[in-house]
Amino acid sequence: MKLDFTKKLLSWHHKTNNRALPWKGEKDPYRIWLSEIILQQTRVEQGTAYYQRFIKKFPTVQDLASAGEKEVFKTWEGLGYYSRCRNLISSAQKIVGQYEGRFPSVYEELLRLPGIGHYTAAAIASFAFQLPHAVVDGNVERILSRYFGVALEKQSAAGRRIYASLAEELLDKNQPGVYNQAIMDFGATVCKPQNPLCSQCVLSASCQAYLNDWTSALPVKKAIKERTVRHFNYIIAGPDSKKVWIRKREGKDIWNNLYELILLETVKNLPQDQIVKTDFFRLHFGNRRIGIRSVSPEFSQTLTHQHIRARFIVVDAPLDVIEGYQPVSLRHIALYPFPRIIAQEGLNLLPR
Repeated sequence: MKLDFTKKLLSWHHKTNNRALPWKGEKDPYRIWLSEIILQQTRVEQGTAYYQRFIKKFPTVQDLASAGEKEVFKTWEGLGYYSRCRNLISSAQKIVGQYEGRFPSVYEELLRLPGIGHYTAAAIASFAFQLPHAVVDGNVERILSRYFGVALEKQSAAGRRIYASLAEELLDKNQPGVYNQAIMDFGATVCKPQNPLCSQCVLSASCQAYLNDWTSALPVKKAIKERTVRHFNYIIAGPDSKKVWIRKREGKDIWNNLYELILLETVKNLPQDQIVKTDFFRLHFGNRRIGIRSVSPEFSQTLTHQHIRARFIVVDAPLDVIEGYQPVSLRHIALYPFPRIIAQEGLNLLPR
């Protein structure tokens, strides 16, 4: 059954698989690594444009390692999961500093780079160096769960063990890169999460999910926790001066290393006349009378565990010192990386 799986999958790959991707067939470990990091938690359609943008701006790992943090985050802006970008910078600097700019060609060494787990290490090792390590991601887990009828939650310890074990057994050790590409493409184009193409599947004759009508039930998913709702009120102060106040987000909260406008976070959506009466306004603007020029509609951005509801409040306020924030010329504001909800909605409210 396992040998039949591998033979049929590779036959499908050679005869039928025509999925075209800019990094497909790539042997440069830098480009493979870049594509894999970008595609974590990101759809291929969106990730492709970012991959091409990074390759153009940072064609080598040396270029990425020597770039300024702000420039790299600006290039990443809008892609989300910004810890990937921090790890991207750290890994590039480590490769240049400790490995003289050459990617490690040993699986265990790859795992020591920030942000590289077993899946990414296996992808780089097999595609760039033809080492026999099987990739295991959501696509692979879905295929294995359905084909073998594995009813274990994939995030459980038992689930991770059995999927990793099956993946290694099925791997064609003589052509690991080809096999890994085949199973990844098969999960993306045939054994899809929704509406899989079972009638066209070369594995359906032995697939336990297909034979037992379990396709929609497998793989078993972990229950999603209810997202926390947060209310962000962004203050745009003194826009007539051609400057805007921003700060860099730091700490362990969301959007670390990105920039934001003056932020007042509230437990609920306050009425407009209550906003200027908060301790926040007294702290930042003193006892001066603050006039609200406009309040935007509420915009939403959904993150993995949080739901952000944001609105943008333009106030008439002199540009004195605002603790924790820095004034930036409107001409230079586009150089700073912002969370998507600010970049797409808030910055549009600034004068041109």
